[in-house]
Amino acid sequence: MPVKRCVLRNIHTLAEFYDDLARQLVFPPHFGRNLDALWDVLTGEVGGPFEIIWKDTDFAQEGLGADFDRLIALLDEVAAEREDFTFIRQ
Repeated sequence: MPVKRCVLRNIHTLAEFYDDLARQLVFPPHFGRNLDALWDVLTGEVGGPFEIIWKDTDFAQEGLGADFDRLIALLDEVAAEREDFTFIRQ
């Protein structure tokens, strides 16, 4: 089965992060746009295998502040939870 790939670039805001991720991975319409909902969707509703490649993370960190650290931690946890998911930070 081919790997679904989501490439995030030029993320300035949390809204941009959620919009881009939801569009590329085809999140369900009921996605709640918060960390709990993101966990639920990535661990239970997105079929694998898939990967998220987040480019320009230094730039994103400036715009997202503390939200950046929370998103990185969550994506790392999803990668530890799922064998069919890879998170790459560039």
